[in-house]
Amino acid sequence: MSKVHVIGAGLAGLSAAVQLVQAGASVVLHEQAGHAGGRTRSFHDATLDAVIDNGNHLLLSGNTSALNFLTVIGARGRLTGPRGARFDFFDLETSDRWNVDLTRGPVPLWVLYKDRRVPGTNMTDYLKGLKLLTAGNRSVAALFGDQGQIYRRFWEPFSVAVLNTPADVAAARLLMPVIRETLAKGADASKPLIAKNGLSDSFVDPALNWLERHGAEIRFNARVDKIVRDDRKVTALASDTGMEIVGRDDGVVLAVPPWAAAALIDGVAMPNKFAPIVNVHFKLETAELPGMTSPLLGMVGSVSHWIFKRDNVVSVTISAADDLARLPNDEIAKTVWNEVRQAIGLDGSAQPPVRVIKERRATFVATPDQLARRPASRTDASNLALAGDWVDTGLPATIEGAIRSGELAAGTLRKLTA
Repeated sequence: MSKVHVIGAGLAGLSAAVQLVQAGASVVLHEQAGHAGGRTRSFHDATLDAVIDNGNHLLLSGNTSALNFLTVIGARGRLTGPRGARFDFFDLETSDRWNVDLTRGPVPLWVLYKDRRVPGTNMTDYLKGLKLLTAGNRSVAALFGDQGQIYRRFWEPFSVAVLNTPADVAAARLLMPVIRETLAKGADASKPLIAKNGLSDSFVDPALNWLERHGAEIRFNARVDKIVRDDRKVTALASDTGMEIVGRDDGVVLAVPPWAAAALIDGVAMPNKFAPIVNVHFKLETAELPGMTSPLLGMVGSVSHWIFKRDNVVSVTISAADDLARLPNDEIAKTVWNEVRQAIGLDGSAQPPVRVIKERRATFVATPDQLARRPASRTDASNLALAGDWVDTGLPATIEGAIRSGELAAGTLRKLTA
């Protein structure tokens, strides 16, 4: 493998580029925008006069691909979170507060303790999670919807957060690999982690710096308009600057969203239905929030799903937000603030400065028909591999899934060109 062209500088492309450089390839990274990170990036917002993320993302300490990526690029210390595997929650309908506090090891001893599990649940409720092993094409609601509080306070919010799909249509089986790699291993693999100073500071800028230090060529504002190929392999990349030949021993990783990939290659089934995520960022006058003792708070019985705190900026994530995304921004902000101020202990406070961000095609919809459209990383072109959270990694469309897809693409090219 002499040279590899990586098309797309989101997390999947950055992951593939890092893996390929480590394998000894000469990497050229093409990005049509003027910045890297794709949907996982930070920027300075003039309204708030603060750096905010395009969307909030939660990792777990069992996300090995993401953590290995951060270790390689020297950014492992740029995540933060509570010391243990503790998740705080607030139920807007009942005003109940609780936390789920996992114990160490694969035996879930925490379900034995009333103060560690979801209120209103008992030990046998959790054993019914084994139904995921035979879920087939059934939805999360079909498996667990009749289980009362454990569905309302655990399965539904968990699945919506992970799959970005309503629980009544989300394929339950896609939760299994997430649980197997994290919650099923106990506290050491389940600690919540968020970017300490923003997604770009943690994932994007260190990756670009690492790639530059290791000789990769990074081209911004460099759109690839066409992938030229013969019957067996990619032979050239066309752009507005001309035609670039792809040599006999060279490779290509296509790491763009599925709708962009579909415009560049034919004959590959890809997800074609997508779900929005709405993020609402508030800049407060204080960083002291009586209702938040950690940087993360889960919401139940509300429009809001997760609250992230960084200094005096509170950011709220609403997944599977089809209906909400259709509303005007000021109406969204009002609704969310009325919920959030109760959760964070500032009830009665006036709405602070706000920025609403709608990511209309945040992820593919995790329904059985869309899972069937996820392609493998390998293609019928011997020197072309696919990367992206929409590729069939076995994981949902998460940061972990995106980074693992880059690993798969790099590994695919190494095998095909060895």
